[in-house]
Amino acid sequence: MKHVILGTAGHIDHGKTSLVKALTGVDTDRLKEEKERGITIELGFTFLDLPSGIRMGIVDVPGHERFVKHMVAGAWGIDLVALVIAADEGVMPQTREHLDICTLLKVKKGLIVLTKIDLVDQELLDLVQEEVIDSVKETFLKDSPILKVSSTTGQGLSELILTLDHLAQKVEARSPEGLFRLPIDRVFTMKGFGTIVTGTVASGNIDLGETLVLLPSGKEVKIRNIQVHNQPVERAEAGQRAAINLQGVEVHDINRGEVLARPQTLTPTQLIDAYLEYLPTASRPIKNRTILRFHIDTQLATASIYLLDRETLLPGEAGFVQLRLDRPIVALPQDRFVIRGSSFLQTCGGGVILDPHPQKHKRFSEKIISDLTLLKDGDSEEALRHHILHSGFGGAGLDDLLNRVALAPPEARRLLNRMVEKGESILFDSERLKVIHSSNYQGLKEIIFSQLKEFHERFPIRSGMTKEELRTKLPSEVEIKLFQILIQDLIQSGKVVLDKDKLRLPDHKVSSIDEKGLVKRVEEAVLKGDLQPPSPKELSETWSEKEETLQAIFEHLVHEGIFVKIKSGIYLHHHPFEQLKKTLVEFLKTHQEITTPQFKEMTGASRKYVIPLIEYFDQIKLTLRLGDKRVLRGGKDL
Repeated sequence: MKHVILGTAGHIDHGKTSLVKALTGVDTDRLKEEKERGITIELGFTFLDLPSGIRMGIVDVPGHERFVKHMVAGAWGIDLVALVIAADEGVMPQTREHLDICTLLKVKKGLIVLTKIDLVDQELLDLVQEEVIDSVKETFLKDSPILKVSSTTGQGLSELILTLDHLAQKVEARSPEGLFRLPIDRVFTMKGFGTIVTGTVASGNIDLGETLVLLPSGKEVKIRNIQVHNQPVERAEAGQRAAINLQGVEVHDINRGEVLARPQTLTPTQLIDAYLEYLPTASRPIKNRTILRFHIDTQLATASIYLLDRETLLPGEAGFVQLRLDRPIVALPQDRFVIRGSSFLQTCGGGVILDPHPQKHKRFSEKIISDLTLLKDGDSEEALRHHILHSGFGGAGLDDLLNRVALAPPEARRLLNRMVEKGESILFDSERLKVIHSSNYQGLKEIIFSQLKEFHERFPIRSGMTKEELRTKLPSEVEIKLFQILIQDLIQSGKVVLDKDKLRLPDHKVSSIDEKGLVKRVEEAVLKGDLQPPSPKELSETWSEKEETLQAIFEHLVHEGIFVKIKSGIYLHHHPFEQLKKTLVEFLKTHQEITTPQFKEMTGASRKYVIPLIEYFDQIKLTLRLGDKRVLRGGKDL
């Protein structure tokens, strides 16, 4: 079934609430203060069953200038607007402001309702109609029907219902496939049920019993009951007005403006790239870093506006901006927003979100303006490709991309798979559907080639780098799964060779030229040192050779199995090491345990070598430390 939401708009006391009551029989003014003052303060909700069978949800908004923020919250997400104008007063300030808000929010369809026609004669009614036609001629309502009604007498109501039905049938149905999102516009408690929130499901769907999160707080809640138009249902979908009974949260812990979502699907933000349209009626220009009120769905924040492509935004102009917010909000690409003055409470502009999770930008950057132009004018596939490319060496997963591109999950998966099949992107994590752009993937290969080449030049005597060492040379955002795929790809293509546990370039040969005989001299020096051998640094100082050259020889001899690396700076020749190992095992078999002083006596070495040696035997699981003693691990032998 198609779900259609109608919102009212118009100046205070022009008969919006009375009209809704005349159509539905429901008085949407529920607060005591509203009854006493005779004005709408909060949003009101009901529904109307149309002749075609469509059940239309209705959002009744306040008309007073002090409550325009409530009006914005109610207008966000409506499909149709009924601009209500009293025949005895005509077009008034909030008539124009509400129309501006609906225009900025890109409400596409609606109608104009002239109310209180029982209070005026035909001549005045004709004059008001002419004024209305002139007022909307440059707006989306320019060719919309104008209905004349009296909520008191019922005149014109039947024709109004038929017109609403006709318009509702033309509304494009919303897809239930997007990320679930419900901006909360009302919170209350009901005896026997507990905490209840209401809102219009902006996208996606939810089922009874699901666990959701409140954003931006991240608090988990569970759905206890769902109602749509006062009827219990198992599921709520995009475009429906829903009341959700939540378990796990108290009324005082929730505020209007929070958003219900599935866990780990939506990420709050305080930094937004947007295209801002400044109304011709705005009273003053916007200068860089101007602070204004930012309204999106039921959320309200204060925004510092950074102009990215100009020094000043004049009334009637539009431009790219970065909004820096004073509090986190939830938003998705292509969401519409409204800005209002912070000191003068007047709607002055609005626009569309291009990227809800950007980096901070430098102003007047041609590259940034070009990227934002693509996000504004390009299609969703171009935006997807853009974000994958700009995700760099870390790549981007489906969850992240769904926060950056206006696509439903099935369509995003389809496009990602097509990009992978075409070779535009590389899939490296199938579970999270995480990809890296092919140009960034090639860039990582170039970094690997460069690192291996530099390594071979610095250490010609070493066969290559370990995988662990090479990975530390790559950007920190490169995940282990991506690294493994990269290395496997390079090995299979023959561009990198795996020699034992070392990686090298195919043309690298371990240098056989040792003019000074350093390899032999190093081996002899360490063998002569027995259990107290010299370190690369000590030999460098004694022989006046470069320490890094000697270090490379030490590592080469470790790779060849001639040296044993006990720890950084301590290398033993394998002959004395194996003899010590044999002696230690025989001692432990005879005496069952050994203390550090006993081990020191066994080796005849200083504490500098004794502690690393005994700890090394623990590391290779030959011995087990129990307090201040060591024992032979079970089943160990030579």
